[in-house]
Amino acid sequence: MSDTSSSSSSTSWSSGLSYSPPKTPSNLHQNSIDPDSKWLVQKFGGTSVGKFPVQIANQVVSEYIDSYKVAVVCSARSGTSKALGTTNLLLRAASEVLVRRPKSQQHSVVGSPDGSMSPSLSSMLSQRMEMPHSPPQTPQRRSSSAEQYSNLLTLSPLTIPQRGQAVPAFNATVDLIRQEHFKAAADFISDHDIRAEFEAEVEKDCDWLRSFLFASQVIKEVSPRSKDSIIGLGERLACKFMAAVLRDQGIDAEYVSLEDVVPEMEDDEIAAETLDQSFYDQVAQAVGDRIKQCGRRVPVVTGFFGPVPGSLLSQVGRGYTDLLSALLSVGLEATELQIWKEVDGIFTADPRKVPTARLLPIISPDEAAELTYYGSEVVHPFTMEQAIRRKIPIRIKNVENPKGCGTVIFPDLGRDSDAGGVSHVAQELDGGVPEPASETQLSKFAPNSAEHQGGHYPHKKFPTAVTIKDNIMVINVNSNRKSVSHGFLAGIFETLDRFGVVVDLISTSEVHVSMAIEDTLAQKLLDRLILELKKSGTASFHRNMAILSLVGREMRHLVGIAGRMFTTLGNGNVNIEMISQGASEINISCVIEARDSVKALNLIHQSCLQLAAPGRMGPWLF
Repeated sequence: MSDTSSSSSSTSWSSGLSYSPPKTPSNLHQNSIDPDSKWLVQKFGGTSVGKFPVQIANQVVSEYIDSYKVAVVCSARSGTSKALGTTNLLLRAASEVLVRRPKSQQHSVVGSPDGSMSPSLSSMLSQRMEMPHSPPQTPQRRSSSAEQYSNLLTLSPLTIPQRGQAVPAFNATVDLIRQEHFKAAADFISDHDIRAEFEAEVEKDCDWLRSFLFASQVIKEVSPRSKDSIIGLGERLACKFMAAVLRDQGIDAEYVSLEDVVPEMEDDEIAAETLDQSFYDQVAQAVGDRIKQCGRRVPVVTGFFGPVPGSLLSQVGRGYTDLLSALLSVGLEATELQIWKEVDGIFTADPRKVPTARLLPIISPDEAAELTYYGSEVVHPFTMEQAIRRKIPIRIKNVENPKGCGTVIFPDLGRDSDAGGVSHVAQELDGGVPEPASETQLSKFAPNSAEHQGGHYPHKKFPTAVTIKDNIMVINVNSNRKSVSHGFLAGIFETLDRFGVVVDLISTSEVHVSMAIEDTLAQKLLDRLILELKKSGTASFHRNMAILSLVGREMRHLVGIAGRMFTTLGNGNVNIEMISQGASEINISCVIEARDSVKALNLIHQSCLQLAAPGRMGPWLF
């Protein structure tokens, strides 16, 4: 990516800001004073921030800051339901920008549904707004994108509908976001001053959002970059909320916004097409330098890291908060990245469907990636890559069970490095707070395992996990023999590309192709796709299917495992529509009827993952 590299090098990355942080009251708990303490990055999902903020403060962050320098990354809050999660509400508001309510639903005054002027709109009319930055940036270090971004905050009140004009459809959605955060403040922040300060920030951010949406409505467009800015508000609100809760619970926390960390690219379209690893390395360096300026305060960092060329949502997707936490771990050279969820870790199967599923304390990145692709919510492979390539282990832990060991995704040192041991991969098993461990501890906690050889994984005698991916559709295409095999396949893939269809599994022969895809296409689009595919031959589709995947590192060593899997399904009267095995031989997948998915999971788990192994087994697997 020479173009991007040169562009990036000629711009100013906002990583070297200098400032004097406000004085901290002596009674607040701070990060470790030991200058040799390592950084520990803790990422919390939206549901955890929404439901368990006090537990995060008292049972998670406070347990680590005496021994480590803790940095916190937060996703946007999810409150009482997923539909009322901040990100979903923001996406709804963005989609409502060009929607006008019917006249019967219009109010004469902009504001709350009863027609009164809301306090947030009143304040918007009376004062200019400023984007919250922590710390304040010096003018010469602000990027041009940040200046354009801030200019949107000073929109004239003339852009706001006046009395008698229609109220935009998004107005009620913004009010709902405001109410959700006010309710959270009342529920979880006891100190009156801290709560009032947070509520003022919510008012200011909701005022900004209304102004931004009004501006988008005036130009009748919500561009991908505009949508990034709208979605980024969710992380800002969540991090301000979490910082307020931490301070309310006696922890010295600092809200850190990273919307200016990525500089404006000279040619955004070219930069978006040529982004490579060097871009993400620069982001990691910039965010790491920024967080180090917080001193002993606990930084609470937004997952949104600015206007990425080509749009953050388009380039990364909604998992950008996980990506930022991984980049921050790299920038800080953290000893570990912890991702806190509402589950104990990664299991041999979904414990909600398979009662005998067991927790996997250690798993390889390849296995975790396969489980993510085929239905399990682990960590996005690109996020894992950023941390694992720098030999930083990732630990999945449960906010509701903070003393549990969780699951560690640790680097594979056997493939791309020397034979130095596995660093930071073992965990304390005595019920205490698990700590990132030294390279000598793997054998300590798995003394009865197959011998650990120079950083390589021990060969397992069983697969690692079985997973199911529902809502699958199978498309079958038979060639009309008017073209040779490579022309037939080329036509199929070109059609799929034009329709933006991602194939999860594929099985091919010279004249036949079977493809498993997510069943998310609208009926009209599906009809058009099938019509196009029929130009290459006969085409049909089958809905209500599921992908069953058996995952395990180096399963090629497991002689007869495929036979056992399919024999088990056959004996259980589970019909197999399609079979596929990856070139890496790390998984064996098949497509079955969705109605058989739970039965198949339990059958395969009992047959392939629950057999007693000869000899003694270590505690890291079974």
